[in-house]
Amino acid sequence: MLEEVERWLNARSWSAADRPVQHLLSAKHATGQSVSVVLPALDEEATVGDIVSVIRRELVLGVPLVDEIVVVDSGSSDRTSEVAAAAGARVVHRDAILPRIPAVPGKGEVLWRSLLVTGGDIVCFVDADLREFSADFVSGIVGPLLTDPDVHLVKAMYDRPLAGAAGQGGRVTELMARPLLNMHWPQLAGFVQPLGGEYAARRSLLERLPFPVGYGVELGMLVDALHLVGLDALAQVDVGVRVHRHQDGRALGRMAAAIYRTAQLRLARGHLVRPALTQFERGVDGFEPRTYAVDTEERPPMTEIAEYAARRVA
Repeated sequence: MLEEVERWLNARSWSAADRPVQHLLSAKHATGQSVSVVLPALDEEATVGDIVSVIRRELVLGVPLVDEIVVVDSGSSDRTSEVAAAAGARVVHRDAILPRIPAVPGKGEVLWRSLLVTGGDIVCFVDADLREFSADFVSGIVGPLLTDPDVHLVKAMYDRPLAGAAGQGGRVTELMARPLLNMHWPQLAGFVQPLGGEYAARRSLLERLPFPVGYGVELGMLVDALHLVGLDALAQVDVGVRVHRHQDGRALGRMAAAIYRTAQLRLARGHLVRPALTQFERGVDGFEPRTYAVDTEERPPMTEIAEYAARRVA
C-alpha cells in the first residue's frame, strides 16, 4: 500500500461514534448547511418504509439534522411509492424529473436526476433495500462534511454478512472493483467499501461529476472525485453492519461488466469494442447463451444542464 494511503487511512477513516449527533447539530447550525437524504428505489416496498421511518424519527423529528428525505422511484411495480410517502418521505418519480431527456434504466440515472429535486448543500445517498437500518448510516457519513470543510465526499464502511457468514458480502467489490482500484488508482486502495451505496457529498462536488447511468456510478464517482478534489478531500466512516438483499451470480456478472466498462472509459476514454456481456443458462437443449447490454451511457455534470443552472439563478 502506498505511504500516502496509509497516512490517509489514519487521517480520514473514522467511526460514526466519533461525532455525536448533538455535536453535528451544533456544527450544522454554525455553518448553515442543509442536508438532503435520497433513496433510489425500485420495488423496495418491503424495506423502504422502515428506512424512511428511522431517518424521520431520529434525524428529523428527534434531532433536526436532516432537512428533507426524498425517495426517487424509478418505476416500481409494487407499493414502494405509497409506503415511502406514508412513512414521511417526499416521493418523486424518475420520469417526472427533467422530462426533456428520456430516462434510461439504472441506479446512476436516478442519483443524477435527484440533484434536480433536492436542495441540500450536502446530499446523502442510501440504498432502499437495507434491513435492520440504523440512523448511523446517515449521521455517520454526513458528520465529516458538517464538521470539516476540507472533506467533500464520505463513503460508509461496514461488514457485509452473506448467508450468515461475516465478511462474505461485497463479491463484486472483492473480485472486480478492488483489483481495478489497486492496479489503476492505488490512491483509492484504502476504501473498505468502494461500491457501497451509502455515501454523502457536497452538492458543489456532485454537480461537477459525470454520472454513469448504471452500476458503475459508485466507482466512477470515486475516481472522478479523486481527480477533482484529491485524496485528502475523501473520507470513510464505519457504521457497523449492512444487511440487505443479495443478488444472484448472473446479476453480479452484469454489475461487474458495467463497473469494468466505467473503469475502462476512465483509463483511456477509448473505443468500446463490445459493450455486451454473454452469460449462460441451462435450458432443455443444454446451455443457452443470454446476452445483455452493458451500460454505455453517462450523464454530464449537472452544471451543464440548463434547467439546473436556471434553478440556481432563481
